[in-house]
Amino acid sequence: MPTKSKVATFAGGCFWGVEEAFLKVPGVLKTKVGYAGGTTENPTYKEVCSGITGHAEAIEIYFDPEKTDYEQLLEIFWIIHDPTQVNRQGNDVGTQYRSIIFYHDIEQQEKAKLSIKKLNLSGKYLKPIATELLPAQKFWPAEKYHQKYLQINSGGYCHVNMNQVRKKISEIFEK
Repeated sequence: MPTKSKVATFAGGCFWGVEEAFLKVPGVLKTKVGYAGGTTENPTYKEVCSGITGHAEAIEIYFDPEKTDYEQLLEIFWIIHDPTQVNRQGNDVGTQYRSIIFYHDIEQQEKAKLSIKKLNLSGKYLKPIATELLPAQKFWPAEKYHQKYLQINSGGYCHVNMNQVRKKISEIFEK
């Protein structure tokens, strides 16, 4: 990985589809799915799904800021889930599926705030954006079988519309 790589952390529903979407983004060097935003140390998938840990299914994205920037990652984040839904995405229901942007510095916090404001003002959604904006917390990697799940299990469940993702990536990177 380049020494100047940066990290972004998001939660936007089932992490399988979220990871698959971000792996398609030019400049994304590495991803890791896991759990963030809760109180239990080193939680298991079963514990997170029970709702007792307070964690959300999340993704850490390591990216090359010379090839993609944080705002572009936010654009992808907004299209891979419905940011107005609380504690769910599509058929997946539970606090582990809530929408969160975990910022790693003041710059990410400000860019995320502005992005949320613009999305609220855009009129795209009838309801306000419910995405939480939180400082980055301890990220607990998920079990190995969750990593790159949809690449290994090509017919696996995914709430993300990959056609929308490909279209958005084309709009952003083929200008």
